[in-house]
Amino acid sequence: MGLFGSIWKPKLFRRSEIIGIADDALQLAFEASEDAHPNEYMGQLRGQDARKLGLDREGTVITDVLLAPGTKTTPTSAEFKPTYLPNDLNSVGSVHSHPNGVLRPSDADLATFTKGKVHIIVGAPYRRTDWRAFDRNGSPIDLDVLAVDVPDEQFFDFTQADIDRELK
Repeated sequence: MGLFGSIWKPKLFRRSEIIGIADDALQLAFEASEDAHPNEYMGQLRGQDARKLGLDREGTVITDVLLAPGTKTTPTSAEFKPTYLPNDLNSVGSVHSHPNGVLRPSDADLATFTKGKVHIIVGAPYRRTDWRAFDRNGSPIDLDVLAVDVPDEQFFDFTQADIDRELK
């Protein structure tokens, strides 16, 4: 048994199931995709603990869609450098659009699905039914759209006390 014993599991490295996406986050993905049209849009998905959002269940809810910095887009591709993405413990996957409306991952998409638990493809014409979620292997997954109030918070809004509390 190591220094911390076998039962120590810090919250900092928790692995929780993605239980859904906030309605506002999905709406932002549609709007960003439509704004980028006819080019692809690519972004990063962030999540928060469901209990912090007032839900009475464990898991993570996708609450934020962030632009992937340095993304170069065309009507058939979106390229970015993974090193440009923020080192964010709340990152849960990616979202990108297919201006052609096809809601399945290409081989190039699958190559970008290696980091994160969920990857969303939004397709033209960007209606509420024009999206699908996939796991890192490209298999379709069900993802509920949740009506939750997401508190406004700063991207890196934490203090040393928050870090210390998380490590306990």
